[in-house]
Amino acid sequence: MSSKLRDNEDSFEGPCALKEELNKKVKSEQKVVVDELSNLKKNRKVFIQQRNSNLFFRVDRGLTLGSCKKELDNMKKDLQDM
Repeated sequence: MSSKLRDNEDSFEGPCALKEELNKKVKSEQKVVVDELSNLKKNRKVFIQQRNSNLFFRVDRGLTLGSCKKELDNMKKDLQDM
């Protein structure tokens, strides 16, 4: 019977842990990226790393800022839905 209680506790902690992790990611990572991209001078070059690779590609600062803001908004929405 105690194992059933532990299973219930684990399933209860799962969503809380996911919410905490998402909250931490929103606060620490995405906000910093958006702020840094927003404060760059217009003539600065921006590079993005290719997934699972050591290659970097030059990208448009405005498009990158827009996609980062969109991702931040999606994370905030997911966080509120939890």
